[in-house]
Amino acid sequence: MPGEVYLVGAGPGDLGLMTVRGMELLSSADVIVYDQLANPELLTRAKPGARLIDVGKQGGNHKVEQDGINRIIVDEAFRGRTVVRLKGGDPFMFGRGGEEAEELRKAGIAVHVVPGVTSAIAAPALAGIPVTHRDHTSTVTFVTGHERGDRTEGRIDWAALARLGGTIVILMGMSRLEENMAGLAEGGMDSSTPVAVVHRGSTPHQKVVVSTLGKVAEDCRRAGIASPAVVVVGGVASLHDVLGDLR
Repeated sequence: MPGEVYLVGAGPGDLGLMTVRGMELLSSADVIVYDQLANPELLTRAKPGARLIDVGKQGGNHKVEQDGINRIIVDEAFRGRTVVRLKGGDPFMFGRGGEEAEELRKAGIAVHVVPGVTSAIAAPALAGIPVTHRDHTSTVTFVTGHERGDRTEGRIDWAALARLGGTIVILMGMSRLEENMAGLAEGGMDSSTPVAVVHRGSTPHQKVVVSTLGKVAEDCRRAGIASPAVVVVGGVASLHDVLGDLR
């Protein structure tokens, strides 16, 4: 009989922000297939003899392509093993967890999801930036800053996002930060709109740059801020200067 697969969110980085259920599964899994952004300390919770498979991806550098990851998970489950697919943040927030769940369903393998604390909310919060605030906005939009490489045209309408207003949270957006900010500006967003970039949120290496739509790319280059980072666009970004570090 095939084993079962658990798509487990590892949270934003801080070990304490991993869910209790996720920790339980890590300690009992036969195989752990893990991402680059998962805290490596989590692997110390694996049971003796568990197989650990690194399939991390970061900044366009893929140790294993997605099709290969899908095959690994399916093959390990067909060997009758309990598999934890450990993913940074939340499996279904730009984490390709939906694609992996589809492949497992097609193969007839039981799959379960253990949600994780997404960095889209946690990283700003720990930097003193609530993504919603009654004095600033009651809406928040989550968007990827880097679409699939095989698309000839982007599907994100930055002009529409600019008109929508509210808070915009961009994940995986550092490589195209300047272009994405320009897209919002061309859509009519004021160049003085506050923007915050939270680098490695929740970890001891957390850094925050607070700037404006027109200057944030330059300020991040000057500060040496790169991936992984969460970009927050909107009035709430200015609250970092009021609330400070909330870790």
